[in-house]
Amino acid sequence: MFRRFLSSAVHSGSPRTLGEVSNFPGAKAPFTHDLSFLKGNDPLPVFRILSANGEVLNPAYDPKLTDEHAVKLMEGMVRLNTLDMILYNAQRQGRISFYMTNTGEEAVQFGSSTVLHPEDEIFAQYREAGVLLERGFSLQELMAQCFGSYKDNGKGRQMPVHYGSKKLHFQTISSPLGTQIPQAAGAGYAMKLLGKPNVVMCYFGDGAASEGDFHAALNFAATLECPTVFFCRNNGYAISTPTSDQYRGDGIVARGLGYGIHSVRVDGNDLLAVIACTKAARELAVEKKAPVLIEAMTYRGGHHSTSDDSTRYRSEAELNYWNREQNPIARFRHYLFGRKLWTEDREKELQLQVRKQVLAELDAAEKDPKPAIEQLFEDVYESMPWHLQEQKQEMLAHVRKYAKDYKLEEFAKNV
Repeated sequence: MFRRFLSSAVHSGSPRTLGEVSNFPGAKAPFTHDLSFLKGNDPLPVFRILSANGEVLNPAYDPKLTDEHAVKLMEGMVRLNTLDMILYNAQRQGRISFYMTNTGEEAVQFGSSTVLHPEDEIFAQYREAGVLLERGFSLQELMAQCFGSYKDNGKGRQMPVHYGSKKLHFQTISSPLGTQIPQAAGAGYAMKLLGKPNVVMCYFGDGAASEGDFHAALNFAATLECPTVFFCRNNGYAISTPTSDQYRGDGIVARGLGYGIHSVRVDGNDLLAVIACTKAARELAVEKKAPVLIEAMTYRGGHHSTSDDSTRYRSEAELNYWNREQNPIARFRHYLFGRKLWTEDREKELQLQVRKQVLAELDAAEKDPKPAIEQLFEDVYESMPWHLQEQKQEMLAHVRKYAKDYKLEEFAKNV
């Protein structure tokens, strides 16, 4: 009997409410005489500006890019795509140990980064190379990190693609999923206390949104009113786990609403939509001193990493559809064709030029020595304590004694 009653009480609509409003500490909500177990409503819409053919669907939201800016963004996406192919193959040749491509997510990265201010802080995951390049990260810096040479900002202590740049306000990437999300909430709170007119931008994937850190971060940011923009790249897969196995709710954007956060869903393969959406989110975060959640719907066009074979869990037809018919670079290319700012010949010429630059930097970085081994003991304390000094001397004595067993010539300074 009770089961039949419950079954009739479960529906997706809203219950009838009375005029009286409750005054509980935990919720100020209207009373109702209906017992209803709610299970969500229709899916939240995906904001877009460009059609698949590059036509502007709603001129009211067109960010009106200048010719120079539009071309620069296209060049950046083509450059990243070319760079990815070369470094992916370099890993296959054994020249670097690991790599992760950004194929299919170029618009997400360049579109969001281009509206950020230089002083905005960025906490990223590991598929945001385009964000760094758009902010001015050089090919030399990128190669130094992938090879772990003495020129690397992180002194060779991170695995490839775990970039960082103090100058560009880009926090060093961490491999464990989701750690940067609560850190970004805290940094946003600090930004608010300092009275700075800036935001913290936090990138992560749909898989990271399944971590507990995601929920803790959103709740902190909401209750403390932190100017943090949480940017989720929902590319369909957490390595090999499809989103259909990750959640049953309406994606990631609906979770923001549950935490009382301004939330929006955008077509991540539409560069103009990402620009307009991120710009509005940044302005909202600064003005309201409050967090914003963006769910960018996109598709990971390549393997998760060089350690993955996505053909084991994705069909060729699926890959062809997204990489050909819904490709973000192709969509923006059509848009530029319409503005007569781009040609296929220009793109081919750029690809050849970038290929030469990347190969030259690759060869140069491969020859660079590793950081000095003495640096193993540095950068933890401002002044090295006595026990680390003793350990350092013990290590140096060891490698001097057994020098023939170590490739000391590969390091920046021989001991």
